[in-house]
Amino acid sequence: MKKALIILGSIMLVFLLAVGGYAFYLYQSVQSTIDSQMHTALDRDKTDKRDMEVNMDDREPLSFLLLGVDAEDSVSGRTDTIMVVTVNPDDESMRMVSIPRDTRMEIAGRGTQDKVNHAYAFGGADMAIATVENYLDIPIDYFLTVNMDGFKEMVDSVGGVTVYNDFSFEQSGYEFDEGELFLDGDRALAYARMRQEDSRGDLGRNDRQRQIVNGMIKEGAQLSSVTRAESILDALGNNMITNLTFDKMIKLQQNYRGARHNQETMEIEGSGERIDGIWYLQVPDNERERISSELRAHLGLEDGSVAVNGDESDADED
Repeated sequence: MKKALIILGSIMLVFLLAVGGYAFYLYQSVQSTIDSQMHTALDRDKTDKRDMEVNMDDREPLSFLLLGVDAEDSVSGRTDTIMVVTVNPDDESMRMVSIPRDTRMEIAGRGTQDKVNHAYAFGGADMAIATVENYLDIPIDYFLTVNMDGFKEMVDSVGGVTVYNDFSFEQSGYEFDEGELFLDGDRALAYARMRQEDSRGDLGRNDRQRQIVNGMIKEGAQLSSVTRAESILDALGNNMITNLTFDKMIKLQQNYRGARHNQETMEIEGSGERIDGIWYLQVPDNERERISSELRAHLGLEDGSVAVNGDESDADED
């Protein structure tokens, strides 16, 4: 099974938040292509976690669910990468939290406890979004899904990324020395998928994924990236699915791009446990509430506690 699809939609955020408005002017002619190839509507009109749809014109804080799918396309398979990103334009900041794929939670619409990465396989983006919303008690306004091929293409389209590796390891035939590394798409994918040699497991892999996200945002912010806009757009068009329309992409770039300058990452902490022979990450309720509270504050929402999941039931097969 193809693992670790890394960075996904933040790939799209690189293009939307970092590339200048001139690039959008150049590519308005491809609006129909974006809306027909990349855009898909959710079954719902808006999230139940907001009274009204978020208003980009008024620069209201908003949120994304970024999904990396372990399949050749972006519409099926399990999500190996799950990341929540909140964007607040008032203080020009972003918050990023990776949800380990083995985290046990209630799957929305099924009433069962299972690994969070099964939600997308069971019910696509709608079920994945509803599951994360219920778990963290926050609205998810937009989602972006990318497949593995799209990840490699996106790293290459921005000219590669620079990361700092904490320890030496080998993965997928590549050697990664300790220290600063420059990675192309193939090497970035291998770097981000490794977890067997990391004592932190998924948490360590999530950290490497965020490094690549930040590296792509940094590269995308360079003026030279405007000249790469065509290759970025090509990579997105073939490998990305989102409920953002072209008009909303324009508004996001115009009203929220400054948030890339102030990024904060958070980690969900838990412990591993085998239930019916299947390994899960169990996250304490107080830890979930801590993450929820920080994200809600960043979105400008009133403080609220996260509802505790109902009685646990047997999980589906691993």
